[in-house]
Amino acid sequence: MTRRTKRLRILVADDHELVRRGIRGLLRERSGWTVVGEATNGLEAVEKANRLKPDVAILDISMPDSGGLQATRRIRESVPTTQVVVLTMHESDQMVRRVLEAGALGYVLKSDLATHLVKAVKSVSGGKLFLTPRVSDIVLKAFLAAGNRSEPTEHSQARPTRREVEIIRFLAQGKANKEIAAELGITIRTAETHRARIMLKLGLHSLAELIHYAIRHKIFTPPNARE
Repeated sequence: MTRRTKRLRILVADDHELVRRGIRGLLRERSGWTVVGEATNGLEAVEKANRLKPDVAILDISMPDSGGLQATRRIRESVPTTQVVVLTMHESDQMVRRVLEAGALGYVLKSDLATHLVKAVKSVSGGKLFLTPRVSDIVLKAFLAAGNRSEPTEHSQARPTRREVEIIRFLAQGKANKEIAAELGITIRTAETHRARIMLKLGLHSLAELIHYAIRHKIFTPPNARE
């Protein structure tokens, strides 16, 4: 039996026509995937996402009139069913964290479009985090470098959402992804995605650091510390 390709409705936002044309060409390779709208700036991307409610929005980070980061935040707030892939030329751990903090699940370097865009769209449409191998290496190196610190340094401007606080509490209690998924009524894959995003967003590098964060911020109290 032939396996059906998942039907996807996609919004493409980039201020360069040649880039949008190239993206359309790549997406056409997948049966059932349709570009339902295009935008040339951040404001237009938000407006079309609200109106068209695509499954995936592909956003250039450097668009005029509200850039990709702000557009991502607004789209994720107003159309939470739309997952976002951000396109950028920036190769930095700090930018990866900013993108994930804004609510995107995919981070693709423009130089890697031809190789990784289709994979990114497929991954995020299923609620799965996607970083290209080169970006993953950048993040891993930053984690290893930070591992030499005696105390973790949190990102001062990063704040967990209400759902992320719930997940931090469950993780600090020692619950596995499967248990968290059952508690919150979400898939195991979504629970894994939340966990990865939390670690990157807060600048945490291990479960131990996450537990320390939860205790410091009164999200979790160890049993032997309760009165």
